[in-house]
Amino acid sequence: MIDVIVAGGGPTGQMLAAELRLHDVSVLVIERDAEPTPVVRSLGLHARSIEVMDQRGRLDRFLEHGQQYRLSGYFAGIGKPWPDGMDTAHPYLLGLPQTVTDRLLEEYAAEAGAEIRRGVAVTGLSQDDDGVTVELGDGTTLRSRFLVGCDGGRSTVRKLLGVDFSGEPATHEWLLAEMEVGVPVEELVATVAEIRKTHYTFGVGPSGTGTFRGVVPAAGVTEDRTSPPSFDEFKQQLKVYAGTDFGVHSPRWMSRFTDATRLAERYRVGRVLLAGDAVHVHPPLGGQGLNLGVQDAFNLGWKLAAELAGWAPSGLLDTYEAERRPVADDVLNNVRAQGELLRLEPGPRAVRRLLTQLMDIEGVNRFLIEKVTALGVRYDFGPGHELLGRRQRDTGLTRGRLFDRLHAGRGLLLDRTGQLSAEGWADRVDQLADPGAGIDVPAVLLRPDGHIAWAGDDQEELGAALTRWFGPRADAVSGPAG
Repeated sequence: MIDVIVAGGGPTGQMLAAELRLHDVSVLVIERDAEPTPVVRSLGLHARSIEVMDQRGRLDRFLEHGQQYRLSGYFAGIGKPWPDGMDTAHPYLLGLPQTVTDRLLEEYAAEAGAEIRRGVAVTGLSQDDDGVTVELGDGTTLRSRFLVGCDGGRSTVRKLLGVDFSGEPATHEWLLAEMEVGVPVEELVATVAEIRKTHYTFGVGPSGTGTFRGVVPAAGVTEDRTSPPSFDEFKQQLKVYAGTDFGVHSPRWMSRFTDATRLAERYRVGRVLLAGDAVHVHPPLGGQGLNLGVQDAFNLGWKLAAELAGWAPSGLLDTYEAERRPVADDVLNNVRAQGELLRLEPGPRAVRRLLTQLMDIEGVNRFLIEKVTALGVRYDFGPGHELLGRRQRDTGLTRGRLFDRLHAGRGLLLDRTGQLSAEGWADRVDQLADPGAGIDVPAVLLRPDGHIAWAGDDQEELGAALTRWFGPRADAVSGPAG
């Protein structure tokens, strides 16, 4: 029996597979599409996702293929600069076409030992106390202890579970394409800049691969979103907004997206879980979608592995939904707000002018950028130290740096006092006594995802936190879960 089947081989599914393999969980990723998609929906990684890659020792590969930017206009295209002194060692956007991100994450999962099968679709599922039976389109079945649906906004797994996916249906649609243009770049850039003074969601510009990427409002909302738009439709809409089609030709790919905004009612039904676009969809304002899914996987992986290993404390797996669903709800909320700020009616324009002025206040600008980049995420761990639930940024140690100690996906007790102990949890938690560690508290206990589970200097409180997040001491662990 396979430990975990991951349905969906996009960035969320591949990231989850890699995280599970850190803990020797057997993983099969099944992907409906026989070949990777050429469509580029995401253009980069935000600071928190960059931290995630750094925590797992994968960042160098992404940096080789990307370009670092400190861009203005993160929130609704309002042109304010990145604040100084952001709480991260990576204060930039890493520009990467999604095709490259997808490939790097698939390589990560494969190198970690995950099996990946393409051209395989989930058509049915059933579950019992021991596992999940997954039916495939070729008539075969597979058996696993858990199934995770990372199969996108039209998730088959979510539909088979009957999980409600409520929210707002599409009212606007945009066409997206990569192609070549037939006018000088200077002329294109000048024309697009003029149009964007009044139409914020219009854009055509270099893709970074020698072609151009364009997005333009569609004439209406298409009922069948599975069919790509025609190139003639795309050129016609260019003429509507720009008065010219810029001589575009030779399309590489085309797609469409809408402003539909939905959030799943549940992230887990028994032994079946959901992640990424399978539980949240929204317009791409702020470029948050891919990042949100990767961070879902980062939260879920170690918890699911702990459940399979048998040391997970009661309720640990349920904290995945308890922590990540509010984050997704907050992203949907800020995307809705950005959407309103892009409207052309007098009311939204007045609010946009007011917010533009407010963002001159550094605290307001910082607050909004921390939302978009997920640096401001704080999970609710209940009462305690003000650092509880926050992510720990990378910091210097007497030798090396913190994130280099997190590559294995284990917990870490970072202790400046040298007086504390994680004895009894050594199979799950590493310990480093370092008086020169760059933290502002005596010690912190970090979960495998880098969030702070405890801070202080009291051994008894530390023991309670270790038990809460890493289960009983080793001599009390009963064995792996079924």
